[in-house]
Amino acid sequence: MEDGNTSSSFPTGKSAQEKGLSYVPGCYVVPASQRSNLTSETTNVPVVDLSGLHDPKERSRVIKDIGSACHRLGFFQIINHGICQSLLDGALSSAFQFFDLPMEERLKLRSTDVFKPVRYATSLKDGLEKVQFWRIFLKHYAHPLKDWIESWPKNPANYRENMGKYAVEVRKLALELTGAITESLGIGPAYLDNKMEEGMQVMAANCYPACPQPELALGLPPHSDYSCLTILLQSSQGLEIMDADDGTWMAVPKLEGALEVHLGDHLQVLSNGLYKSVVHRATLNGERTRISVASFHSLGMDEKMETAQELIDEQHPKGYKASSFRDFLKFLSANNIGEGKSFIETLKIKANDV
Repeated sequence: MEDGNTSSSFPTGKSAQEKGLSYVPGCYVVPASQRSNLTSETTNVPVVDLSGLHDPKERSRVIKDIGSACHRLGFFQIINHGICQSLLDGALSSAFQFFDLPMEERLKLRSTDVFKPVRYATSLKDGLEKVQFWRIFLKHYAHPLKDWIESWPKNPANYRENMGKYAVEVRKLALELTGAITESLGIGPAYLDNKMEEGMQVMAANCYPACPQPELALGLPPHSDYSCLTILLQSSQGLEIMDADDGTWMAVPKLEGALEVHLGDHLQVLSNGLYKSVVHRATLNGERTRISVASFHSLGMDEKMETAQELIDEQHPKGYKASSFRDFLKFLSANNIGEGKSFIETLKIKANDV
């Protein structure tokens, strides 16, 4: 490591990960206590076979498995999810191709405005953080697709087609999963149907370039997602989730053809804390670039997520304030999750709030 850049920062277009530096600058080095143990073996995480959702004899078992995973970890992998491998491969391929574009082409979409529907950036606060993260990303709104796809990148030429097809299919899957999750809570599969139909979908293509000293840095710091749920497609291993019971980190294996499901803060609110949003982070690799495509699904921009009244009683008083996607964006604009700031913590009702 070279120490000359400890106090400096690297904005988008000049970041260490974009330039492919052969060392990790000091401003990317995370404290020793927060570093990943890259030699740790992958852990068995819940794997749910969704084919049983459409079998009347199997559905109740699948719902129970989903509920158990949501309660235990707020995370599970899914197989037989109905999205064909060619669509998964097409989305990942287009993302790889986008991040291989010349810098000036990518920078046409550069923005630090978290409210902007399409933006290219690096790290979290574009060079303003005390610690930066080894990531490049492209975020764009995706539903309704016809309203947003014309603002997506024109290059690579197949980006809109490939990512658009995947966006449509993964949204169908998200609606189905949301129904299964609310059914597992005992409030019925249609509880959020109308609100989710009118809700937001945000796609994030994340690039984690090969890092010369992956043990020193992170691609993303520990955080939970604001959304109802996130469905993640990844090209290779690099996702770690926290076991809420003991705070240990679990490396999620790369299961061919599988997708990862993260519960977000808004489902924790809906469930009154019965289910937890999963805290996760992205680790790095010294030899290869990792791509992930995250699809975030939530209610509409100003639609407030409330705790289900059916899950509130004397023994389980309401534990969370209502909030919207816009509320989260305001939080993100004003705070730095890299410094441990947590949206869900701002929603918890404290004793003196009552």
